[in-house]
Amino acid sequence: MNEFLLIFRRDFKTKETQPSPEELQQHLQQWQNWFGSLAAQDKLARPLQRWDGQGKLVNSNKGITDGPFVEIKESIGGLIIIKAKDYDEAAEIAQGCPVLNFGGNVEIRMAV
Repeated sequence: MNEFLLIFRRDFKTKETQPSPEELQQHLQQWQNWFGSLAAQDKLARPLQRWDGQGKLVNSNKGITDGPFVEIKESIGGLIIIKAKDYDEAAEIAQGCPVLNFGGNVEIRMAV
């Protein structure tokens, strides 16, 4: 088995694309169910970890900017590390990710 990083991104800024409180509750339940399913299949390589919504960016001039980053429409909403045989299996797992239900995407990277 290989380890893959799944990075979840979506637009968290455009007011019109944000879920209602009811939709958000349903969406959070979808995440819990998906994570539970991955854990039950022993596909999580590491325990889940929450990340703050802040951040900093260090640019090539060594300047530091506080986040979140207004010039970036899609922000990272989270990430997990999973176990999968190959990119195809990792992509199949990513297809079940609830971020896709709100127009988001999942970037997949394999540990080397």
